[in-house]
Amino acid sequence: MSNDFRLGGDLRVNRLGFGAMRLPSKDGMGGPARDPEVGRAVLRRAVELGVDHIDTADFYFSAGGTVRANTLIREALHPYPSDLVIATKVGPVIGPDGLSHGAPADMRGFVEANLDGLGVDRLGLVYLRIGAMTPPHGESLAERFEALAALREEGLIRHLGLSNIDTGHLAEARAIAPVTAVQNHAGQNHAGQNHAGHGDEADLLAACEESGIAFVPFFPVGGGREPDDERLAKVAARHRATVPQIGLARLLASSPVALAIPGTGSLLHLEDNMAAAAIALTDEDLADLS
Repeated sequence: MSNDFRLGGDLRVNRLGFGAMRLPSKDGMGGPARDPEVGRAVLRRAVELGVDHIDTADFYFSAGGTVRANTLIREALHPYPSDLVIATKVGPVIGPDGLSHGAPADMRGFVEANLDGLGVDRLGLVYLRIGAMTPPHGESLAERFEALAALREEGLIRHLGLSNIDTGHLAEARAIAPVTAVQNHAGQNHAGQNHAGHGDEADLLAACEESGIAFVPFFPVGGGREPDDERLAKVAARHRATVPQIGLARLLASSPVALAIPGTGSLLHLEDNMAAAAIALTDEDLADLS
């Protein structure tokens, strides 16, 4: 199976990328701020290790907005390498009363905030994020996606994606404009291990495979909580690897359209995550993990 993927048919990326959510705060969005210099060092090291796909959002910031993922990315990496793809998400609004979602008229402001924060004239990939942690079944995304499609036509966006959706949402969006990537919570099996194509995500993954759409699970190794899975531990021991590394290798082996974007604010954790790219699971491993 190839180690790279072409987003939209024209943006080549390594299938193991980097998620920026935990750079501003260990607790994710709105938590206590991390040292921004450490965040910049993690980003620079990620690129040195071969990361050419970074996933971010303008709403990834620490408490009070003092440290922001997009700002760290710009400060650490601008001017950007020519092969670096930065993907961002729009839709959610993180305010004093918690999470809400913007209207179609808000999409331009969201996109412009990302353009300004990252210091670019065009965004490589923009996901429309809907709902909270589970897809809002039956909720239309058409008007919001139409607004983003119009911004794509203006040249502000190269490719469009969807996040936290079901197959109905994917069909609805594809009737409006091409969809390059889908970013959903990694499917969970009975043991709690995250991977593509399990449970409710199987039909969505199949639809992505059929159309060459990237499937990019968030929290690919459990959101910082190491999964308790004897099968993973058995294979990890065989490879002298960690359980999260085998979880990432398993995700990448699950489908040719699966991309992984593990996130961290730690240089050591980053090195561990990126080492997963070198793990080649055997047929015996995959049988043990199935």
